[in-house]
Amino acid sequence: MKLEENLAEPSTEASPHLTRILVVDDHPLYRHGLTRLLADSGHFTICGESDNAQNALESMRQLQPDGVIVDISLPGTNGIELIKLMLAEQPRLPILVVSMHDESLYALRAMRAGAKGYVMKEETLTQVVDALQRVMTGGIYVSPRFSEKLVFKLIQSGDSDFGSPVDTLSDRELEVLELLGRGRSTRQIAESLHLSVKTIETHRAHIKEKLRCKDAEEMVAFAVEWMAAKEGAV
Repeated sequence: MKLEENLAEPSTEASPHLTRILVVDDHPLYRHGLTRLLADSGHFTICGESDNAQNALESMRQLQPDGVIVDISLPGTNGIELIKLMLAEQPRLPILVVSMHDESLYALRAMRAGAKGYVMKEETLTQVVDALQRVMTGGIYVSPRFSEKLVFKLIQSGDSDFGSPVDTLSDRELEVLELLGRGRSTRQIAESLHLSVKTIETHRAHIKEKLRCKDAEEMVAFAVEWMAAKEGAV
C-alpha cells in the first residue's frame, strides 16, 4: 500500500496486549528514539510513523491506533489543527503532544483542541512514557509547573493571558509570533515551518493587524517583549 512509503515498518510481531501508538513528528531521529523507548517499556508498540498531517490522517484511518503522539510543528497543517481533524473522525482517540515549544505557549491551546497531555521534548523520554501511560488510562497530563501556573492564572484572572490580543491569533500565527520573538527573519521562519516566504509574509500581516501594531517594527518589538515575559515567567 502507498501508506508504507511514509511509515516505519509496523510491528507485525507485537504481542496483542501492547498498546498501539502512531507517532507524528517530522524529526526522524526523535521518532526512532521514541520508538525504541516505547518498545523497551513493555507496554507500547509503534504501529506507524508519519511526518506530516496528511499522512498522519491516512495512517490513523488505516492502522486504527490506540493512541497518537503528535508534535506541534509539522510542515503544512500544524499539530494543533491535526488534533482537531483526528478527533473529528475519532472523538475518543487519546492524543499526547510532545513538542519543542514551551508548554506555556501551546499546552492550553492543545488541550482545548482535544489533546489529553502535553510534554516538552526537553524532558526525559522516560517522562514521555509516564505521560503516555497517564493519557492512555483516561487521565490528563501536564507538568506540575504548568499545572500550578494555570491554576494561578485562573485565580488571578486580571493578570493572565486570557483575553489578551495574542489569544486572537491562529495557531500558525502564534508559531510565527514566537519565532519573531526569538529574532528569526521571515526567510528563517519559512524554512523552520516548511512554508513559503510569501505565506509567512501573509501571516505577519495578519499578526500586525490583530495586534493593532502600526508597523512591522512595532510588531517585532512586541514579539520580543512578549517572548521575554513568557520565558521569564517559566
